Amino acid sequence: MSLYLGLPQWSHPAWPGHLLGVNAKPADHLADYAQVFNTVEGNTTFYASPTPQTVRRWAEAVPAHFRFSFKFPQTISHQSDLVSVDKQVTDFIRLLGPLHDKLGLLKLQLPARFGPAGLARLEAFFDRLPADFRYALEVRHPDFFAKGEAERALNRLLMEKGINRIMLDSRPLFSVPATTAAMVDAQGKKPRLPVHLLATAQAPVVRLIGLPQPEDNHPFLPAWLPHWQQWLAESKDLYLFIHTADNAQAPTLARQIAQLLGQQMAPWPGENDRARQGVLNF
Repeated sequence: MSLYLGLPQWSHPAWPGHLLGVNAKPADHLADYAQVFNTVEGNTTFYASPTPQTVRRWAEAVPAHFRFSFKFPQTISHQSDLVSVDKQVTDFIRLLGPLHDKLGLLKLQLPARFGPAGLARLEAFFDRLPADFRYALEVRHPDFFAKGEAERALNRLLMEKGINRIMLDSRPLFSVPATTAAMVDAQGKKPRLPVHLLATAQAPVVRLIGLPQPEDNHPFLPAWLPHWQQWLAESKDLYLFIHTADNAQAPTLARQIAQLLGQQMAPWPGENDRARQGVLNF
C-alpha cells in the first residue's frame, strides 16, 4: 500500500520559512517541497505547457519515489471536448517523457457541460490513451452525482477501463459564509457538488477543499478516515490532495491529516531554518 499526500502546488508566497526554506529561491521550492510531500497536483499544465527544459528540471528536483499528477490541457478537455485530440494527447505525454517513472496520475477534468451524452466520446478517448500510465477523471455535470443511470453508467465505464474517479470534497469550503477575499474567490471558483465515495480503480483520488484555519476542517475528517484506511488495507495507492481557500494553510492541514493516518512526515525545511536562526515556529 502507498499513501501519496500532497498539495495543489509546490510554491506559495506564505510558505518560505515554514514548508519551504527561509531563503530558498523559487527554483528550489520544488526540491524543498519534495522533502516533505511525495506527490503534487500539476494544475499548471491545464493552462499552458511547460518547456522541455522545465520538465527536465522538475524530474531532477525530486526523489525517485515522488509522483507528479498532471492535468490534461484545457485545449483537450474543454476547448476540443475530446474530439480530434489524438495529436494533442500524444504531444502532451511525449513532453512529460522525462518524468515517466515519476508520473502518478494523468488527470482529466471535464467541464460542467460535459454530461451523459458524451459518455461514448469519453470511452473512445480512454480507448486511445497509452496503457502504461494511470489516469483519473473529475466530472462536474450534476447528472453524474444524481445516483441515477447516468452516474451508474459513468462508474461502470471507469471500472471497466481502470480509470480512477476523483472524489472532490468541497463541503468544508461551503460550510461557512465567505468573509474574506480568499473565501469569496474560492467559493466562486470551486464546484459545490455531493461527495460520492467510490474507488473505481486501484488509485483512489480525494481532493479536499478546506477552510483557511486547519482545525475548522476537523469535523469533516472522521467520516473519511475509515475509507482511507480501507483503501490502503486493500493495497490501493491512495492520493490525497489537500487545499485550503488560498492554500496558505494547506501544508498544516495536510500534516494534521497525516497524523490522523498514523504517518510521520519529514521536518519542514523552513522550520529547520527558523530553528537554526532561533526563531519560534508557528
